[in-house]
Amino acid sequence: MKKKYLSIVIPAYKEKDRIESNLEKIREYLDSKGLDYEVLVVIDGSNDGTYEVVKEFKKKMRQLRVIRNDINRGKGFVVRQGLLEAKGKYRAFLDADGSTSIDHLELAFEKISKNDLVIGSRDIKGANIAISQPKFREFMGTMGNLLIRSVLGLWKYPDTQCGFKFMTGELADDVVPRMRVDRFGFDFELIVLAKKLDYRLIQVPVEWINKDGTTVGLLGPNGFLQVIIDLFKVRVRLWKNDYNLDK
Repeated sequence: MKKKYLSIVIPAYKEKDRIESNLEKIREYLDSKGLDYEVLVVIDGSNDGTYEVVKEFKKKMRQLRVIRNDINRGKGFVVRQGLLEAKGKYRAFLDADGSTSIDHLELAFEKISKNDLVIGSRDIKGANIAISQPKFREFMGTMGNLLIRSVLGLWKYPDTQCGFKFMTGELADDVVPRMRVDRFGFDFELIVLAKKLDYRLIQVPVEWINKDGTTVGLLGPNGFLQVIIDLFKVRVRLWKNDYNLDK
């Protein structure tokens, strides 16, 4: 397949009521820029009709590709799957619900150079939380970020978990195959591996809108506790050099 200029990866799990409007915004934005692009929606074992909605939207968007997983593997798994399947010189991923909009690419393109990872952040100067999360989720997020930063030495990065990341294809092809975390901890795994491999990390402020319908809780495979378990697994793998960072 011919190499594209830009690939957008969208992980989707139980998003049938929200993904179509976001895909329409993405289509309008990218078409207005005249870019050679592709959009990959990776269905994470969702049986709520998300696949059917995306398949129908494909009639309006020839650049749309759909990857369907029959079982739920986790956001980290499907983002990796999409980034490695992507053909773009530049590759981004963002959430299906549109909590961080596609127009953040404008600033990301201004900042990126060869072999960079651009990290969207809700906690740096210029960021705006248009609609906040419930207080208990804000508290869990704050505590989780402090733990992530201390365990992995990511003190300069106050928001590792924002759903917007942008990178070069070269970085994706080098870093993503090393990753192991299948659930929400994949964000900090991506950042710490890129840092260890001496890629440049750039933070950009985002406008973020909390959307109802999250599948994130305290327990379960997508819960806060699983993120903490994966955090310490990443730390142990780094100690043991299981990521083969010297290659």
